[in-house]
Amino acid sequence: MADRTAPNCHLRLEWVYGYRGHQCRNNLYYTAAKEIVYFVAGVGVVYNTREHKQKFYLGHNDDIISLALHPERVLVATGQVGKEPYICVWDSYTVQTVSILKDVHTHGIACLAFDLEGQCLVSVGLDSKNTICVWDWRRGKVLAAAPGHTDRIFDISWDLYQPNKLVSCGVKHIKFWSLCGNALTPKRGVFGKTGDLQTILCLACAKDEVTYSGALNGDIYVWKGVNLMRSIQGAHGSGIFSMNACEEGFATGGRDGCVRLWDLNFKPITVIDLRETDQGYKGLSVRSVCWRGDHILVGTQDSEIFEVVVHDRNKPFLIMQGHCEGELWALAVHPTKPLAMTGSDDRSVRIWSLIDHALIARCNMEEPIRCAAVSTDGIHLALGMKDGSFTVLRVRDMTEVVHIKDRKEAIHELKYSPDGAHLAVGSNENSVDIYGVVQRYKKVGECIGSNSFITHMDWSTDSKHLQTNDGSGRRLFYRMPSGKEVTNKEELKLVQWASWTCVLGPEVNGIWPKYSDINDINSVDANFNNQVLVTADDYGLVKLMRYPCIRKGAKFKKYLGHSAHITNVRWSHDYQWVITIGGADHSVFQWKFIPERKSKEALHIAPQETLADSNSEESDSDQSDVPEMDSEIEQETQLTYRRQVYKEDLPQLKEQCKEKHRATAMKKKDRAPGNGIKLHFIHGYRGYDCRSNLFYTQTGEIVYHVAAVGVVYNRQQNTQRFYMGHDDDILCLAIHPLKDYVATGQVGRDSPVHIWDTETLKPMSVLKGFHQLGVCALDFSADGKRLASVGLDDNHTIVLWDWRKGEKLSAMRGSKDKIFVVKTNPYLPDKLITAGVKHMKFWHKAGGGLIGRKGNMGKTETMMCAVYGWSEEMVFSGTCTGDICIWRDMFLMKTVKAHDGPVFSMHALEKGFVTGGKDGIVALWDDTFERCLKTYAIKRAVLAPGSKGLLLEDNPSIRAISLGHGHILVGTKNGEILEVDKSGPITLLVQGHMEGEVWGLATHPHLPLCATVSDDKTLRIWDLSPSHCMLAVRKLRKGGRCCCFSPDGKALAVGLNDGSFLIVNADTLEDLVSFHHRKDIISDIRFSPGAGKYLAVASGDSFVDIYNVMSSKRVGVCKGCLNYITHLDWDKRGKLLQVNTAAKEQFFFEAPRGKRQTIPATEVEKIDWSTWTCVLGPSVEGVWPVITEVTEVTSACLSNDRRVLATGDDLGYIKLFRYPVKGKYAKFKRYVAHSTHVTNVRWTHDDSLLVTVGGGDMCLMIWAHEPEGLREFKLCDSEESDVESEDDGGYDSDVTRENEINYTIKALSTNMRPMTGVKPHLQLKEPSIDERPPVSRALPQPEKLQTNNVGKKKRPIEDLVLELVFGYRGNDCRNNVHYLNEGADVIYHTASVGIVLNLTTSCQSFYTEHSDDILCLTINQHPKFPNVVATGQVATSPSIHVWDAMTKQTLSVLRCFHSGGVCSVSFSATGRLLLSVGLDPEHTVTIWKWQEGAKVASRIGHTQRIFVAEFRPDSDTHFVSVGIKHVRFWTLAGRALLSKKGVLSSLEDARMQTMLSVAFGANNLTFTGTISGDVCVWKEHILVRIVAKAHTGPVFTMYTTLRDGLIVTGGKERPSKEGGALKLWDQELKRCRAFRLETGQIIDCVRSVCRGKGKILVGTRNAEIIEVGEKNAACNILVNGHMDGPIWGLGTHPSRDVFLSAAEDGTVRLWDIPEKKMLNKVNLGHPAHTINYSPEGDMVAIGMKNGEFIILLVVSLKIWGKKRDRRSPIQDIRFSPNSRYLAVGSTECAVDFYDLTLGPQLNRINCCRDIPSFVMQMDFSADSSYIQIPFHALPGHIHSVLGDEVVGIWSRNADKADVTCACVSHSGLNIVTGDDFGMVKLFDFPCPEKFAKHKRFMGHSAHLMNIRFTNGDHFVVSAGGDDRSLFVWRCVHTPH
Repeated sequence: MADRTAPNCHLRLEWVYGYRGHQCRNNLYYTAAKEIVYFVAGVGVVYNTREHKQKFYLGHNDDIISLALHPERVLVATGQVGKEPYICVWDSYTVQTVSILKDVHTHGIACLAFDLEGQCLVSVGLDSKNTICVWDWRRGKVLAAAPGHTDRIFDISWDLYQPNKLVSCGVKHIKFWSLCGNALTPKRGVFGKTGDLQTILCLACAKDEVTYSGALNGDIYVWKGVNLMRSIQGAHGSGIFSMNACEEGFATGGRDGCVRLWDLNFKPITVIDLRETDQGYKGLSVRSVCWRGDHILVGTQDSEIFEVVVHDRNKPFLIMQGHCEGELWALAVHPTKPLAMTGSDDRSVRIWSLIDHALIARCNMEEPIRCAAVSTDGIHLALGMKDGSFTVLRVRDMTEVVHIKDRKEAIHELKYSPDGAHLAVGSNENSVDIYGVVQRYKKVGECIGSNSFITHMDWSTDSKHLQTNDGSGRRLFYRMPSGKEVTNKEELKLVQWASWTCVLGPEVNGIWPKYSDINDINSVDANFNNQVLVTADDYGLVKLMRYPCIRKGAKFKKYLGHSAHITNVRWSHDYQWVITIGGADHSVFQWKFIPERKSKEALHIAPQETLADSNSEESDSDQSDVPEMDSEIEQETQLTYRRQVYKEDLPQLKEQCKEKHRATAMKKKDRAPGNGIKLHFIHGYRGYDCRSNLFYTQTGEIVYHVAAVGVVYNRQQNTQRFYMGHDDDILCLAIHPLKDYVATGQVGRDSPVHIWDTETLKPMSVLKGFHQLGVCALDFSADGKRLASVGLDDNHTIVLWDWRKGEKLSAMRGSKDKIFVVKTNPYLPDKLITAGVKHMKFWHKAGGGLIGRKGNMGKTETMMCAVYGWSEEMVFSGTCTGDICIWRDMFLMKTVKAHDGPVFSMHALEKGFVTGGKDGIVALWDDTFERCLKTYAIKRAVLAPGSKGLLLEDNPSIRAISLGHGHILVGTKNGEILEVDKSGPITLLVQGHMEGEVWGLATHPHLPLCATVSDDKTLRIWDLSPSHCMLAVRKLRKGGRCCCFSPDGKALAVGLNDGSFLIVNADTLEDLVSFHHRKDIISDIRFSPGAGKYLAVASGDSFVDIYNVMSSKRVGVCKGCLNYITHLDWDKRGKLLQVNTAAKEQFFFEAPRGKRQTIPATEVEKIDWSTWTCVLGPSVEGVWPVITEVTEVTSACLSNDRRVLATGDDLGYIKLFRYPVKGKYAKFKRYVAHSTHVTNVRWTHDDSLLVTVGGGDMCLMIWAHEPEGLREFKLCDSEESDVESEDDGGYDSDVTRENEINYTIKALSTNMRPMTGVKPHLQLKEPSIDERPPVSRALPQPEKLQTNNVGKKKRPIEDLVLELVFGYRGNDCRNNVHYLNEGADVIYHTASVGIVLNLTTSCQSFYTEHSDDILCLTINQHPKFPNVVATGQVATSPSIHVWDAMTKQTLSVLRCFHSGGVCSVSFSATGRLLLSVGLDPEHTVTIWKWQEGAKVASRIGHTQRIFVAEFRPDSDTHFVSVGIKHVRFWTLAGRALLSKKGVLSSLEDARMQTMLSVAFGANNLTFTGTISGDVCVWKEHILVRIVAKAHTGPVFTMYTTLRDGLIVTGGKERPSKEGGALKLWDQELKRCRAFRLETGQIIDCVRSVCRGKGKILVGTRNAEIIEVGEKNAACNILVNGHMDGPIWGLGTHPSRDVFLSAAEDGTVRLWDIPEKKMLNKVNLGHPAHTINYSPEGDMVAIGMKNGEFIILLVVSLKIWGKKRDRRSPIQDIRFSPNSRYLAVGSTECAVDFYDLTLGPQLNRINCCRDIPSFVMQMDFSADSSYIQIPFHALPGHIHSVLGDEVVGIWSRNADKADVTCACVSHSGLNIVTGDDFGMVKLFDFPCPEKFAKHKRFMGHSAHLMNIRFTNGDHFVVSAGGDDRSLFVWRCVHTPH
């Protein structure tokens, strides 16, 4: 029997020949120790040139492609390729991993760079977006990530002179990035006219914002800021691949083979042309340079490394060589010398010395080489070529002997015979040719048995036979030299093979995995002396196995290093080394072979070797010596804990179902019941599949878990307290070293870990987001700061947490097999161990990852428990065979036999250990496991008298052990918790059922007792009174599912699973009678009421048998049911039975004969039922939930006073309903404690307790019943019903609009006006002369543009500066006006601009960094952060900006996942946290540490819109969110957000309304304003009072004043004597004072309030901001704006800086720019569409949307005349330049002319028709006689956007959005345009070129409606569509 373990010898990587120069750059550096660091294949190499030694970093598992050196030059970061690539930061001195960065990039990591301090690392991915990611690499944490560019990025660098700035470059781009918060914001480099837009390959940053970059054409581009400043032409002949900055200057290297050195100002110093040097050659290309002092390192494309000494630069040293690009396949070893020969597709053959680690000869051939062989005497070297020829060279001088070409296809294998006489050559033409060496290689034979290409060959020792392998997996034998095939098996038995390199054959069966038919093993070579075999495969693994290995799937040791396929492997002639060659990585690896005797001494070798040397997991042979698995462990490893439905999925399911049931949901429903229940006691402990989950707390209480509850048990008082934060099975529990906090992990799709306080039972932190399916092991670190957890996913992921912050520190896949235990090292918190099925692993933390190594234990055992000993390297583990393994570091020192059967639990003491096993024995040991000091057997005999219950069996399997308070605490598999006194007696404290579902439950008719029966084959009687113990137990021969007490309580009937039932004495549990009439399970059993004369027995085969109890005879059978019977009930008289079946049928039978009755539903209700446990029928219709597909109601029970129905369901919920429960989806109270299905619920005889049993959790839970009226508000009180009632407190148009508004995202905006025709820049050229419009404004006639400043020198405008904004976003945003600086300034927003208005000077200043509309604004009220403002915007991936209101400096940008936009922001009490709410469909709520830009926590908020979320003003962890039918009270615990719905049931008739605003009072009071005008007052999360009609309309806004606690509310209300829309309240919202806003509106609608010193600031729906004095109630309007947009019309005064605007809101407003205010407004009653001043400025014409037009006199704004000749909107209206005519253009495709001199009756004098499309804008010619009408028109002195002079204003993406308006300056030198993206653009005029250059100005939302120059070109006024705002821009003229 061959030994099937892995071999004991091993390999150690000794040398790597090669350097990766292809497809990589900047990957070669000097370290601080003057060593050279680079990489090749998957290995990081540190090469010491002085000692000629290499060290290797082996932490990657695929090709490394990028490298960066830390500024201190000791640490190195390397990035790899792969599906889930990672970055390793490692120490170049020890070659150990320092940190692993993972989980962000895909495909690969293209570039890396450290910043100046070395704190941050930036990486660029190879994914389609070329993601850029900034890491805090020590913690393995992502600080920021952003898509880099659409095309490849080649280089990235930190700006070493400015903090938080980076530069990246690549295909046709360079980008300058700034890092702020968690956002990376790019600005593209502007190439301008200085240079061509081209690919930039490398860059270096210098002082003063200067960046040098190397371009593809060999120029160096010099950037200042983002602009190209100059270029250094022809620095290199072609592409510059590498640029390296050092103290003295810069070095660049290019494709032309030159290295150039430059000084710090980039003046050339010198050039080194490597092509001209001794070692140079034509085509040399430099990929990497590093200049340090007087040495320069150069890496080339062809895998050489040169070192150049600067003063002797003509003689570079070649310090490393390798094969160039092309696959490397050929390998041969010299038969007598330590030489290896390789040949590659680069056509070179090279000879390497294995002793000197150097290349000693190289020769270039004509063809790519595919295989090589050396003759036995070492004289000839034969090379097989890709073209089918082969060449023989003399080894001595590499001269050719012969060149023979007999084949056309590649030669893949050739070998000399051992006697040196023949050469066998195998080709891809399926044949082997035999040549005679002495006959000058004449062909002497041919083997043609194969039908596929030849892959491997071996000669026999006597040179008479040859074996071959071919591509089809056949192994053939031939007689030599003739080449005749041998088929005779007998002849072959005697053959001895000289070498073994074949992959097929019995001797090497074991190299193939068990069940694979893949041929991915490329090469093997056997070492006959040491009986080992080495193999090379497609996955880059070198494996070492025993030879021969006969059984498939042999054990092996594996070595990584090559990244992809290894093409060949050979032993050296003396078996000292193994040589492997990589195909794609074309590198040669030399491994030292360390035989067995040496490996013993090698235990002290550097740990990196043990890292690679794993007794691999993949090997999967059936080891004969693997012990049998213990049945218990077997069971446990098979548990998956998967659920059909996770509770997390319920909200989504509910939503889906609600849609279906909308109609029923509308009905008014009864309230939930007033009474509640509270968990009182649980019988049960989870021991059957959990271990080490039982501990003493600080105060000596006992903490453990069962079902979904954490239990704290007080053994003195026999009471329990509960942690109810989990919603599914808890699987593990760990206690903090101080014994006050506990961590518990549960089952779930995204399973959380809760850390909670055992005193207060409040969660301290909840850790989510990493484990799937469940958490199976936990452990705190010794300092209590960290927590390790293990998940139940397939990889058993291990996560290390900083639990208080809720941050994941590191994570790693644990193992494929189940992990049972994790323990952190008490001395070194960065180390931990995991143990489980067939493994024990030792881990240490490295950045964001963990590095694990398997313990070396010879045969692999399953470990059940482990602890650390008295020093950091000692570990003790208990196995499944009863041994204790003692480990030192990772090595097994010895084993000690401790128990019979598995050791399930162990605990370390100060001086020794205690262990517990399946044998039911507790053993105490000394501190080295030398002696067992004492054993305690758990037996009934030693049970102390004070025990709360009975021990079910002797020596139960022990699952948990812990010590404290002089006792040993023991948990058993049978669900018992025992306390063992040191002196021996044992006390039973708590017990429950054992494994197996519990279904049967009955309560005693007049005593506080209950009986349960379970699948664990026991019947138990429990005392429900204060003693809470099990009184009696009886073992049954079968499990049971139901039981029932007789009405006198003396007998107890039990139904069993085999169809029998028995009646036992209720006290002694002895049999009275038993029957066995059925085969199927007995599902329910019931005594008839009264005397208990009859017994009804329901069975699974759908019959109910009725027995006469006295005569013990069956008297009747109820037939007619079609399905399994689930429930039975008798009526009071004992005459009628009600039956429910599993098919949801309800039947009635008459007793005792069992005749079926049909009773109408109306009658059923009148029947007096003795009990009600059925779940069907009209009186319980409402108990079925909305999602019936998922949850079954399993049981119900009506209280004896007939008021409350309790139900249990499949999801573990217990619900209370008011009885009768009529109407679907009734309201209820819901309680969760059971984890899976609740199988039964029963009230006790006096309704004081409710008893429930759980199926899967085997618990018996006792709930105290709290009748109505008695209870204080208990926090465990339940949530409300599934379906909210639809009435949400009324309807309000403003609320509806705000809820339904779809915020347009600018970048996606579309045309506002309907258009037809072809856009001008897409139109074909000029129409011919005849088709021209009457007046051509072709270029030579600019003087036709009448200007007002004829005499002045004209100056073009070079820039626009935002001067004023008229507008405030009040109609759909709230809480967005605030005081700053003690009331001196006011801050608000409109469009995408944040505005700070100084009240004394009326000056505005602007924050303009947002890219789209701002939706919310808040200020930080903490004194440490004065004037800090946060604003959130609309966007597909929006950002929140935190900025300083005074300096407008951006402090942080938070990129968030709230797709759609951010609708609410709020700072916490300390000002450090920021809360944001999204407009995404989930309405996500997120908390940020805004200074770091780090996301703390995030959670789905609500299914419908959330309007506001605010932190409590005194808290950093509590906040409240309000929205559509929603108010939620949130707590931040660590990184998790926990929330409670507001509970309304405390007040009669309170209903959930839409909540709009929130404010806070002392003592945890919260006030929420509703849509109906009421204000709700909440204490904690319970409604305590309603302030009815605080306003008559919706309460839109509330403000809590921090200084005095007064509250301001604002709402929608008609002004009256008593009330106004603004009120000031006291702290409790009891008294108020109302203010009237003197705005003249019929209804005031306040959207924002803020209170300063004696003043209240109000923002209204009508876009006004008003300041109200508290004392005198005086109103002062600070800001005016149009309330509804778009602003269609805009007219500027011909001579003054005033202008008019007309908008959809029906007003025309007159604005004064110098005064910065609105002068006047007129309400026209209809939306106005266009507006125009007469040339003198004394009249104004206004065109209306309804086709009317009006002429006003400017001075008085009185109407001079009006007329309506058209029905459709007026698009443009114009006075002629001589004020005589008025032209009116409408959408009816016509222009009407009126003569104004005829007086105000306005008769039409003319009309132009036949205009092909509707009129949009018109321009008169200067002499008033012609008019030009651009039709298919777009929006004008020249306002037109069409015509040759303005082709250039159309942008490239004009198919998406149009230029909507344009205006030429009075000087005629500029034109400004507005478009649908909300951009204002400034062009030179005329601009006939397409896509003309321009400047852009952002600020407006989507759709600009109009734009005009004011007189004298002082200002440009732009009018917005969506934002209802007017922007005034100051024109900056070019200086003379």
